[in-house]
Amino acid sequence: MAGGAPAPEFLARARLLVAPELSASLVRELERITGRSAEPLADEVPGGGPLLCVGAALPGSVRAADRLLWFHSVNAGTDPLLAAGPWPAGALLTRTVGRMGERIAQYVLGWVLAECQAVPEYAAQHARAEWRRLPTELVAGQTALVYGTGRIGGAVAGLLRGCGVRTVGVARTARTGAPPPGFDRVIGAGEDAEAEELAGARWVVAALPSTGATEGFFGAGRFAAVRGATFVNVGRGATVDLGALEGALRDGGVRRAVLDVLAEEPAAPGDPVWRLPRTVITSHSAGITADEDVAVDFAACWEAVREGRRPGPAVDVERGY
Repeated sequence: MAGGAPAPEFLARARLLVAPELSASLVRELERITGRSAEPLADEVPGGGPLLCVGAALPGSVRAADRLLWFHSVNAGTDPLLAAGPWPAGALLTRTVGRMGERIAQYVLGWVLAECQAVPEYAAQHARAEWRRLPTELVAGQTALVYGTGRIGGAVAGLLRGCGVRTVGVARTARTGAPPPGFDRVIGAGEDAEAEELAGARWVVAALPSTGATEGFFGAGRFAAVRGATFVNVGRGATVDLGALEGALRDGGVRRAVLDVLAEEPAAPGDPVWRLPRTVITSHSAGITADEDVAVDFAACWEAVREGRRPGPAVDVERGY
């Protein structure tokens, strides 16, 4: 079925194709897991039979050949794969999550603590050989509004909550009952409570996927409700209207911004995004996946597929995540 587990008999016959950029050690591990030799994933794949591919991009010829059984992405974000063209009917798409949630959570916490301890300001003072005490603040008791309550958002919230931060999650719709682990509260996007929480937040953390529903999600309306929070984006760049963010930074509604992702990457040296006030841009590095992450997640997916189960990291291609 579309997006489900491939039939075991097809999996047994599938050829393993791996992207050329994968390391030799990772390829050997994929061969060990699947019990077959790897072939290069290229624009042209001669021969027949169902295909099991591992990489970051799917060549157009493979996409159109109606032979793809399963594609495992070495990345967590699969929006570029889905945006490149119609996804082959019935083909399973899985992704690598690994310890990404842990890495991204530490990235966010690092910036939160650095800001509270005036690290950017002290670094600037050091460059000027200036000795001056600066005010600092405690993180405990302050509020972080985390957009996205899945694995990454939950990991971010859990780490912040461990430091005494009040964590409020924003999901597509409000949830009844106890909030998921890591959150003190979960509200729905667009509810009256959202504007209230935006006004009271010290940090607004974006961990949203890129879908049709989230494009430009953080626009003038949401930024207008912010009252001095720092905005941290570890989700997808397309979810942010940079013009609206710039306006909020210039009028002081947004205190500062930390952007790990941009809609267009990498940003050229002359890109205006580098000139946003009180903003730091990092090179989409908060949640880099390692070979170990790819191997562990692929192995778990392999076992699930062999048993006829839908793997946990499977992507709903209609929703985009």
